[in-house]
Amino acid sequence: MSDDYDLDSGPDPAAFAASEPEPDFGTEAVVHAVGVGPGNPEFLTPRGERAIREADVVVGFETVVEFVADRTDADLLTCGYRDEGETLAAFAEHVAAGESGTAVLMGDPNHSGYQFLGKVERAVEAPVRVVPGISSLQVAASRARTPMEDTEFVTLHKSGDLTDDLARLRDAVGERHLLVLPRPFDLMPGDVAADLLEAGADPDLSALVLEKLTHDDEAITRTTLGDLAAHAGEETPFSDLTVLAVRRE
Repeated sequence: MSDDYDLDSGPDPAAFAASEPEPDFGTEAVVHAVGVGPGNPEFLTPRGERAIREADVVVGFETVVEFVADRTDADLLTCGYRDEGETLAAFAEHVAAGESGTAVLMGDPNHSGYQFLGKVERAVEAPVRVVPGISSLQVAASRARTPMEDTEFVTLHKSGDLTDDLARLRDAVGERHLLVLPRPFDLMPGDVAADLLEAGADPDLSALVLEKLTHDDEAITRTTLGDLAAHAGEETPFSDLTVLAVRRE
């Protein structure tokens, strides 16, 4: 794939993945889409591990596959954004030849995973069953003590227009807790904080930047929305593996 690959081009595969309920597969062979957890192997569910272990071929982003490489003897197909199309095409060839296939996604496929899930579904001529996992979002809610029923969750970690997603955050800030998955290349925690302040949010709201959750180098920065906004538009000090929590008043 060429270097001018555009993450914003084409129809949104997330909409394809969410276009209808998962069917009743019965005894039909399926491709599994497994959430592998936030990176610590202790958070991989037994059902997800079985789907990985029993697969003939496993596909996913390189940084995800490496977390489960020692759990299976399957052929491992790894990709980045620029070659995911050709890698998924190779995965589909394995599945079409009768091999059992499993796609792996970081965390829980239901949190930021729908774009890759949709690409898997488009690539293979076989039904895809999602095996949910533990996500960094769930761990962040525990660390920040932000009950999910009182929280507005928005993922910015996807391609495409984020206007509506940012509007949801602006509408909810101060009234509900916020849990945000930033977008590494342009909307990191400082940028999100600045956008919320511009919308009238209280700069004294408590903010937590939760990095590399469940890993040995897990780190939590406890600050305020106003202080966090100082990092907007500059090289971020935070990891790509980050969840931003903003507590309500």
